[in-house]
Amino acid sequence: MDFELDDDQRLFQRTLRAFVDKEVIPVAPEWERTGRYPAEIISRFAELGLFGITVPEEYGGLDLDRVSFALVFEEIARGWMGVAGVLGSHTLATWMIARYGTEAQKHEFLPELAVGARRTGIALTEPGAGTDLQGIATRAVREGSHYVVSGTKTWITNARHADPLPVLVKTSIEEPAHRGMSVLLVDREQLTVSRDLPKLGYKGTETCEVVLDGARVPVSRLLGGTEGRGMQQVLSALELGRINIAARAVGVAQCAYDAALGYAKERHAFGQPIADFQAIQLKLADMATEIQAARLMTYWAATRSAAGPVTSEAAMAKYFASEVALKATMEAMRVHGGYGYSQEFVVERLYRDAPLMAIGEGTNDVQRLVIARSLLSGAAKVGW
Repeated sequence: MDFELDDDQRLFQRTLRAFVDKEVIPVAPEWERTGRYPAEIISRFAELGLFGITVPEEYGGLDLDRVSFALVFEEIARGWMGVAGVLGSHTLATWMIARYGTEAQKHEFLPELAVGARRTGIALTEPGAGTDLQGIATRAVREGSHYVVSGTKTWITNARHADPLPVLVKTSIEEPAHRGMSVLLVDREQLTVSRDLPKLGYKGTETCEVVLDGARVPVSRLLGGTEGRGMQQVLSALELGRINIAARAVGVAQCAYDAALGYAKERHAFGQPIADFQAIQLKLADMATEIQAARLMTYWAATRSAAGPVTSEAAMAKYFASEVALKATMEAMRVHGGYGYSQEFVVERLYRDAPLMAIGEGTNDVQRLVIARSLLSGAAKVGW
């Protein structure tokens, strides 16, 4: 049992941290406030190889170990959670293609996806189906060598840049829902972005509604080549997605703590730094303890995921870390007092970004149910 990063992971973390400190943090406040698309940051993602973190080396990717995968999202979210989303959706899709794609699909897409020449995302949620993925209405009807796809997907990150976009569809309505679902790799020209969704936070990347109106998708773009595997493919990808979200939550919470600690040392009241007051010290102690617990839980889930399914571990990490982020950002705002409500200080943005982690990749209530069912079935246990 080792609670330290190895030498390669430590070097990788330092590289990420230097990039975020120099190129993300200085521009994030203004770009987030004005809605400027972070094209320069995304270009640097490509230069650093970050679009290939879940792509095998044989296709030009980094194929990172899972703790290093978590470090990517922790460090980038520490600087600006919104831009971490660009990589989040992309890496889920590349992992699915690498894990489930046919050899032809891997060779066609992964080399360009690994270097950012192509980007991608994942289209699951619909206006009438979020948590209940079996309730999706998007249909794919086979006509000869193509599927004809009609439906609407929403909350799609990278929607304007995804090529291809993995889309969860119903290829059969005769079978039980979970057996009649498939994933199609849809070309960008077959998609219509109908609108951008206005958001409280998570700015810096577009989040869109996408319409497929009779889109024609070659049968060769059926992920894995076999119908009815879509639900299995998506659920396994979401386990990795929950580790991504947990790591982002740790990054946001860490940034909130750093801001609160620094402010508490600098801000004076009643003739002394507010860090000297016990009430502030207690807040800092709670934040530090909970953030470190969330970090260790996230790394634990990441490490376990390399060996196989981590249904309960990923759910625990995502649930706990996102709740810590919610609390830490609120406490950091309290430490800052009135300044915490000002856009001149980073905690205001963190406070708006944190709730997404409690919602995305399955709400925290759903995570609690996943954990409970795993425990009751004996699939998971607490302790050794």
